[in-house]
Amino acid sequence: MPDHTDSITNQERKGRLSSLFSYFKNPKDTAMDDTKLVSPAEKVNTLVQQSDFISRDLSWLKFNDRVLDQVKDEERSLFDRMKFLAITSSNLDEFFTIRLGSLYNYLDFGKERVDYSGLREIPFRKMLMKELQEFVSLQSECYRSLQPHFAKHGFRIIGMEDLATEETSEIEQYFERTVYPMLTPMLFDYTHAFPVLLAKVLILGVITQVKGSTSEEDKKLSFVQLPLNLPRFYVIERDEETLFLPIEKIVRAHIYKLYRNVDIVSTNLFRLIRNGDFSLEESDDMESDFIDEIKQKIKNRRLGRVVSVAIEPDANPDLLNLIKKRWEIDDYNVFKVEGIIDYTSLWSIIKHPEFKDQIPPTHPPVPPLGLERERIVDVFEAMREKDILLHHPYNNFEPVLQLLEQAAEDPKVLSIKLTIYRLAKNSRVTQALLHAAENGKHVAVLFEVKARFDEENNIKEAQRLQKAGCFVIYGIGQLKTHTKLLLIVRNEGNKVLRYAHLSSGNYNEDTSRLYTDTGLLTTNEEYTQDISEFFNVITGHSSPTEYQNLITAPRYMRKKLIELIQKEAENAKAGLPCGICIKINSLEDKETIEELYAASQAGVPIRLIVRGMCCLRPGRVGLSENISVRSLVGDFLEHSRIFYFHQNGDPLVYGGSADAMVRSFDRRIESLFKLVDIRVKQEAIHILYFSLLDNVNAYEMQEDGTYIKCMEPNEEPLNIHKAFFDVTLEDVLKVKLFVPDQKPADTIEEDVARKQFVEPEAEEKTE
Repeated sequence: MPDHTDSITNQERKGRLSSLFSYFKNPKDTAMDDTKLVSPAEKVNTLVQQSDFISRDLSWLKFNDRVLDQVKDEERSLFDRMKFLAITSSNLDEFFTIRLGSLYNYLDFGKERVDYSGLREIPFRKMLMKELQEFVSLQSECYRSLQPHFAKHGFRIIGMEDLATEETSEIEQYFERTVYPMLTPMLFDYTHAFPVLLAKVLILGVITQVKGSTSEEDKKLSFVQLPLNLPRFYVIERDEETLFLPIEKIVRAHIYKLYRNVDIVSTNLFRLIRNGDFSLEESDDMESDFIDEIKQKIKNRRLGRVVSVAIEPDANPDLLNLIKKRWEIDDYNVFKVEGIIDYTSLWSIIKHPEFKDQIPPTHPPVPPLGLERERIVDVFEAMREKDILLHHPYNNFEPVLQLLEQAAEDPKVLSIKLTIYRLAKNSRVTQALLHAAENGKHVAVLFEVKARFDEENNIKEAQRLQKAGCFVIYGIGQLKTHTKLLLIVRNEGNKVLRYAHLSSGNYNEDTSRLYTDTGLLTTNEEYTQDISEFFNVITGHSSPTEYQNLITAPRYMRKKLIELIQKEAENAKAGLPCGICIKINSLEDKETIEELYAASQAGVPIRLIVRGMCCLRPGRVGLSENISVRSLVGDFLEHSRIFYFHQNGDPLVYGGSADAMVRSFDRRIESLFKLVDIRVKQEAIHILYFSLLDNVNAYEMQEDGTYIKCMEPNEEPLNIHKAFFDVTLEDVLKVKLFVPDQKPADTIEEDVARKQFVEPEAEEKTE
């Protein structure tokens, strides 16, 4: 460990933080030299940087910065860059709805809140909103940088002034026949209540005046919501290019037809976001009251308090003042957008059939290691031979779907048990379960109807299964069931065998093509017994003392992971080989972070791969200089979770559904599963190894919470989103973490490891 005699101690840092925090809460109560007083903004910035923890919300914004950085990458195709801009917009919508909504739950009801940065709710709001304002400006800059490239790719986004005479006539007919009948001006004055305006809908605020009048008293305000079932763009095909005319430009050009015999003073486009963060109260009647409550909460989400408004830069001041007063917001909540309001609309251009040839084809999935074919003829037979690790999207999700579909039709299958968090549209999973029930099999499904933004779809699908005869559980009280587990029981004549799938990702064939996830197909009795016990817990009234290969939340996960971190610290103090490598989506749990800090101070090398928000501050002298944090953002959404503990050269590796977050440990039903098969464990280690080597998608987190792209000039690129398609058995066998001079394949000889990888059937024959 380096000498830190010149640096401040943790105790001194905490003392400074406490003093500064006390001053910020109530400056008059703290005696300070007037000559040393600094501005409120400087105090806030100092307090944030002094904290040993990084704000969850500010860290999330840094993640969206990294997504926006893909838009700036000129090596990407135009449509790829447009895709990432659309993703930043949908990400931001969710942030406004949930995270900003949550903050306003404190502000509106006078509840106290102290952020990880040390800021109270009011100063934190100001800092957060300034960051959000800056991000929205950067989005507009990125959009403007893309615009000059549109024509070169055969399209333009145009205005009414760009239309030819015959096209103008065509648009007018479209407005008259299709658009006009759907529009409803909603007046607001002393005889008309303020209308209910929907979130995430384009709205025109129209100020009109009695014809010929100049009196302010003769002005009226009304709103026109643009129906969501109208296409975002009207498409005009020319010989050489495709034109996209935004619907708001069509309506604005013909708005006078809705306001006869009055003068139109101004017409401004805006879009609002409402607070969608809600919690559910547990009900005694989980069958009816609980579902009704969810449905009511969904309705309330549509009417929640306004937290942000995106509006045109030159908006009428009277309109702005009225909506700010009406919705109790200020300039921080108003985002003046130069460009298109709502960049998610770019998806309709990206997916237009005209540009199909300009979208690079995706790499086809490859067979899992140890299997020679992608589609397994008999999934049950393949699973009996060996454990199979699926690494999506590099490996197809098809084996999991095959397993369910084969089980639904197989007369030997007795039961199917499954947890569902999110499903694909027209889900093959649902269809397989319906067929299984129709074929007389016992089907038990825990459908998490509280999955955010999927509540309505999950309720609908769960009720379909229930009507077909499936045993359906609608979640477990106030806990969200986020674990991904599947258990199939099959009568094989002389014995009953259980087949299992454990995963980090949802049973969703659509997202399996876009998200990186790991899943384990196994018949190992240790796993299947654990899963049987686990289903007894969530469907009945059981509380097993321990599992053999599972770590579960909310009861045990934080405690077990902290014990494993502490064990590495003990090994470091004893001079034994040690190391921690964790790949997750988010790191926010303070207790876990504090233990990682302690392990770092004990000398444990810690490598964290955190795609999204990270509240741990790496590289701080005396606190975390042995910790590095990197984030991978690229073609696929990094979604797999892997926990590696070196254990003096005998690594312990877990996969599963949980991140290191308070909600994962305390408010969700989660599971991590130990990887016991040497081949499967080595494959997971290789995923971590490659993730640490990537220099194309990787960003290194700095001590101040900012991120720096890892790619160095003239460095050989390694892009894991391409490289994982070409991984070989030899690649997997030779990788090591934390012990560079170790022999291949951990503590066993390479030829034995190779035999366990590719020749398990030969061993069985020998025996």
